[in-house]
Amino acid sequence: MRAVITVIGKDMVGILAGVSNICVKYNVNIMEVSQSIMQDLFAMIMLADISDSNAPFAQLKEELTEYGKQNALSVHIMHEDIFNSMHRV
Repeated sequence: MRAVITVIGKDMVGILAGVSNICVKYNVNIMEVSQSIMQDLFAMIMLADISDSNAPFAQLKEELTEYGKQNALSVHIMHEDIFNSMHRV
């Protein structure tokens, strides 16, 4: 099962590392990463394999959301199926 992780906020050192460390903690494999820095704004999309995660999806989501709050970032994770359904018209 895969999930899409998005991060948006003011650029600063360590955003990718912070999100990646949470993924490592929960045994989530990062498959693809796309990131852009537009002036001082950071935007990133990750495709992650959550099949072997060692915790419930809700716990991973909660920690990523908390990381975002602590760093003034908008961090979201959703199952790939939900992401695909939202963008199918």
